[in-house]
Amino acid sequence: MPTLSVILITRNEEANLADCLSSLEGIAQQIVVVDTNSSDRTLEIAKKYGAVIAQPADWPGFGPQKNRALELATGDWVLSLDADERLTPALRSEILTAIHHSAHIDCFAIPRLSWYCGRFIRHSGWSPDYVDRLFKRGTAHFSNDLVHERLIPNGQVAKLENPMLHFSFMDFSQVLQKIDRYSTASAEQAFAKGRRSNPLKAILHGLWAFIRTYFIRAGFLDGYEGLALAISNAEGSYYRYMKIWLLQKQAEK
Repeated sequence: MPTLSVILITRNEEANLADCLSSLEGIAQQIVVVDTNSSDRTLEIAKKYGAVIAQPADWPGFGPQKNRALELATGDWVLSLDADERLTPALRSEILTAIHHSAHIDCFAIPRLSWYCGRFIRHSGWSPDYVDRLFKRGTAHFSNDLVHERLIPNGQVAKLENPMLHFSFMDFSQVLQKIDRYSTASAEQAFAKGRRSNPLKAILHGLWAFIRTYFIRAGFLDGYEGLALAISNAEGSYYRYMKIWLLQKQAEK
């Protein structure tokens, strides 16, 4: 019988982790949590669910940290989750069917339904949001990106039908915190790869992000939350390119 390891990386996820881990009931033979300096109840919750816990001293970025978690997995199959994601009963059943009856498939992409400040977003470029997450151990690894990492599968990829729930943004304070954190990491990564910017480029990228989200990807169908999402996407893009410009200025001193 094939076994399943679920891997997560965490930092101060006490608000999310119990709901995430409880949604794994009946499918996971191993849970791996690689934690970065949590100061809340994250580790206590992980221990309650019998997780294998690692606490590296450094933070190498999202991709390398997930590869650390992957190295600790022992199951025949691996499911990578974030703490703010949940499996539904239908998805649990579909995952069990997939790992027991998919001899020729090495990786499955799972559709994701994401929550933004009061509603699940069904347009705006957020749906369908397929992410490669379920794979045979040894057939995939994560990119070494500091942020916006991705799974790199070696074999054939198929799609599951039932979505997992992604409670990505519960309120606007969380939106602002993530915009700041992710735009900083993204700017540092882009600058290291030779990307350059200026204030005009930052404004244009922000404007394009709004147009793409709200009009081209039909964010207007997501109501006021769609409008707010388009604005926050514009802010994230603007701040990313402004931070690249500031990195340039610092490098020139």
